[in-house]
Amino acid sequence: MNAKTYLIFGVSKGLGKAITQYIPNEQDIVYGISRTRPNYLDKNDQNKHWIAGDLSHPSQATNDLKETIGQQKIDYLIYNVGIWEHNAFSDTYSFHDNTQEEIINMINTNISSCILMIQAFIENLKLSESAKIILIGSTWGLDNHNGKEVTFSATKFALRGIIHSLRENLREHLIGVSILNLGYLATEYGCAEPIETIIEQSNGELIPLQDVLQAIRFIISTSKASCVKEINMPAMKDINM
Repeated sequence: MNAKTYLIFGVSKGLGKAITQYIPNEQDIVYGISRTRPNYLDKNDQNKHWIAGDLSHPSQATNDLKETIGQQKIDYLIYNVGIWEHNAFSDTYSFHDNTQEEIINMINTNISSCILMIQAFIENLKLSESAKIILIGSTWGLDNHNGKEVTFSATKFALRGIIHSLRENLREHLIGVSILNLGYLATEYGCAEPIETIIEQSNGELIPLQDVLQAIRFIISTSKASCVKEINMPAMKDINM
């Protein structure tokens, strides 16, 4: 089996950590991007490379990462990034309480860096036989959700716009472009915990990370003849949708 190369953003914890640990095969090469070095990465693992990146500074982060990776072939680019308001998902949320700095930081991290990173690595993706771009979105980016978080929702809607337009730009190169619109995740449990235990302890209100990994595996397994545009995955008991 030919080794694949992954460029994964947001690898320090949660879903990004799970993707890095469980999606690539042992012989695959992984470039993992985060602000701080993940403590789970083995420094002696020659196939997993951590690269520091502050995505709140899009141009600098993109230029630094491009310089580091150079012309390396990339098979799968997974943008797993999404910061939210300090008062998000709570009864105390108020759009009025979000500062200009906070809003701009969210837009830079969630959207501006995403666009610049994809643009920077298109030539690397073209070197792959069946390249995929996978963005991790949210149900806050779907029509008629019940959330109040203005900026977070705006950035997740923007990801869907990127996907639909980017597909038209990359169609001739047969690069698949997908987005996973996810609901509340059971990130505090990790993938070592049995799914049945996660469902029981979360009262079935959170999505096990194992389910998300299965969706990513499905996208990666598809041929270059098809394009999985969107997968919407709210929790079964999610009343936000």
